[in-house]
Amino acid sequence: MVAAPGSEKVLVEALIRFALIFALMAFCYHFVHPFLNLMLWSLVLAVTLYPLHRKLERKLGKSGRAATLIVLVSIAVLAVPVYFLAMSIADSAERGIAVVKSGALRVPPPNPSVTTWPLVGERLYALWLEASTDLTGLAQKVAPEIKDVSLVLLGKFAGFSLGLLTFLASLILAGIFMAYGAGGRRSAVQIASRLVGPDRGEHVTELCTATIRAVAQGVIGIAFIQAALIGVGFVIKGIPGAGLLIMAVLLLGITQLPATLITVPVIIYVFASEGATVAAIVFSVYVFVAG
Repeated sequence: MVAAPGSEKVLVEALIRFALIFALMAFCYHFVHPFLNLMLWSLVLAVTLYPLHRKLERKLGKSGRAATLIVLVSIAVLAVPVYFLAMSIADSAERGIAVVKSGALRVPPPNPSVTTWPLVGERLYALWLEASTDLTGLAQKVAPEIKDVSLVLLGKFAGFSLGLLTFLASLILAGIFMAYGAGGRRSAVQIASRLVGPDRGEHVTELCTATIRAVAQGVIGIAFIQAALIGVGFVIKGIPGAGLLIMAVLLLGITQLPATLITVPVIIYVFASEGATVAAIVFSVYVFVAG
C-alpha cells in the first residue's frame, strides 16, 4: 500500500503540533499546580455567593461595588473572632508559663474510686498519684511523648493557619470572579457547549452550578450544626471564652479541618481543673463525639 504524496509530511506536522500542545499543557499545569487549591476554593466561593452578589448589584448599581462589599464583610466576619481567639490563646499561654515558673502548679490527688474503672483504672490512678506527688519527675519521664504530641498539635495549628490564609485569599479572588460573573458564565456555557453540544451546554452549566452550591451549602450547614452541638456543651460546662471557641470550631468546619484542634485542649483543661469527675467524663465524651 503506497502512502499518498505529502501524507508523511502532514503526519509529521500533526505529531509536532500534538507534542507542542502537550508540552504547553504540562508547562501550564506545572505553573498552576501550587495555586490549584486556591483557584478551586475561589471558584466554589464565587459560584456559591453569586446569587447574593446579584441582589446587591441591583441595589448598588455596580458589580464591582457589590463584590467588594461581600469580600470586606466576609473577611471582617472571619478576622475579628480569629483575632480575639489568638489573643485569648496567647494570654492563656502566658498565664500558664507564669504558673509553671512560679511552682504553684499542683495536681489534686486522685479519688480511690478511680482504681475501679475498667481497663485503665489502676494505671490511671498510679499515673495520677505520681503527678500529684512528683509532677516534675513525671514530666521528665513522659517528656518524649509530650514532645511528639506537641509537634503534632503545632503541625495541626500550622495547617489551620495556612488553611485560614488560603480561605481569605480565596475570598478576594472570588470577589474578582463575581465582579466579572456575567462574562464568566458566558465562557462556561461556551465551553460546555463545545464538550456536550450546543443544545445541552447551558443545561449542563446550570446543573454544575447547582451542584457546587448544594455541596458548599451542605459543608457550611454541617459546620454550623457541629459548632452548635459543641457550643451547647461549652456553654453548659461554663468554659471560659466559649463564644470565641465556638466561632473557631465553625471556622474549622468550614475549612474542613478537625474540630479536635479545639475540643481536645478544652477537654485537657476540664480534667486539669476539675479532675476525673463524672461530669468531666460525660462532657469530654460528648464534645469529642460531637466534633
